[in-house]
Amino acid sequence: MQSDKNFSSRIDYGLALILFLLFLTSCLSIYSAQTTGQYGSTNFLLKQLVFYTVGTGIIFGVISLDSDQLRKLSWYAYGFGIVLLVLLIISPDSLVPKINGARSWFRVPLIGSLQPSEFMKVFLILALANTVSVHNQNNRIKTVQTDLWLLAKIGLITFLPIGLVMKQPDLGTSLVLLSIMLGMIFISGISWKILFPIFATGVTIISVIFYFVLWHPEILEKYLGVEQYKFDRIYSWLDPYNNAGSTGYQLTRSLLAIGSGQTIGKGVGSREVYLPESQTDFIFSVIGEEFGFLGSSIVISLFFLLIYHITKIGMETKNDFYTYLCVGVISMITFHVFQNVGMTIGVLPITGIPLPFISYGGSSLLGNMLGIGLIFSIRYHHKKYMFSTDT
Repeated sequence: MQSDKNFSSRIDYGLALILFLLFLTSCLSIYSAQTTGQYGSTNFLLKQLVFYTVGTGIIFGVISLDSDQLRKLSWYAYGFGIVLLVLLIISPDSLVPKINGARSWFRVPLIGSLQPSEFMKVFLILALANTVSVHNQNNRIKTVQTDLWLLAKIGLITFLPIGLVMKQPDLGTSLVLLSIMLGMIFISGISWKILFPIFATGVTIISVIFYFVLWHPEILEKYLGVEQYKFDRIYSWLDPYNNAGSTGYQLTRSLLAIGSGQTIGKGVGSREVYLPESQTDFIFSVIGEEFGFLGSSIVISLFFLLIYHITKIGMETKNDFYTYLCVGVISMITFHVFQNVGMTIGVLPITGIPLPFISYGGSSLLGNMLGIGLIFSIRYHHKKYMFSTDT
């Protein structure tokens, strides 16, 4: 029986190894980034070690929760996250300072800054996983009406936090929440006869907006009230070198750093290209410069292994709620990795999205550790079912 197994035999050591390798990568990269940063003697590496220690404690705490307990806590967690996002909007500047144009962080004594939206990602995963699993259990026979009702519930649960996050404003986190929702919709069992027209309409609208942004921005300014400066991020992405002195500065420096690393990189601590905030959103540029194409490929491979490992767990478990949790965590991590790496090499526009488990940042790291804790919990409580042939 599962209950007879000791604690250590129920830990997912494969997942732990991948996480440990990401931890080492984070330490090496942040150690190098802080030597050429604009923050002087600030020891980001030491703070990251503290965050990882706290995050490990979170993982061990989540491991103790089984499926039923996670279901019961899901709505409390979601509600708590919504309350925090509302408090960000109504709190005074002394408690919620404006940083880089956004009110996204609480100023907490002795702790520093806390970004609730990073935890809201995991709270949303819990709420959506619970909603989809309960709906499908109660509607074994699917109809257009039941599928539309499920789609409406998923949309309502997701767009509430997205709306609050956009008030900060924080486009990057909103896109992550949206990616989690799309992952859940994709796996929820909703008929493609319903989804295809919706997705096609969405793609069409985005394409039309993109067309006007590029060729007729004055129309968006006149009829939608969109200010010209809001287009700068797209323009600097498409043509960074003509905006190298302003909005394209970070991208041009990132491309120079990664390109100068060539095949094997310059070595740890041998950075030559100055890049602001390189310990956070642009940590992949540090990896590219110091470890080259080879080191960057290894880091990306670690993320592929992580995603593959979680995918395997989601396919093996016979608990639908756990499967949806895996899909949510995969969607969150995958979007983070593709967006962060993509923006550092100029493939995607720049957004404030860190590289999971590697970029410096307490809230981001703790939020990701909370998500990985859910995966450890699945392995811990349901390992015996994964290798069973019983149906």
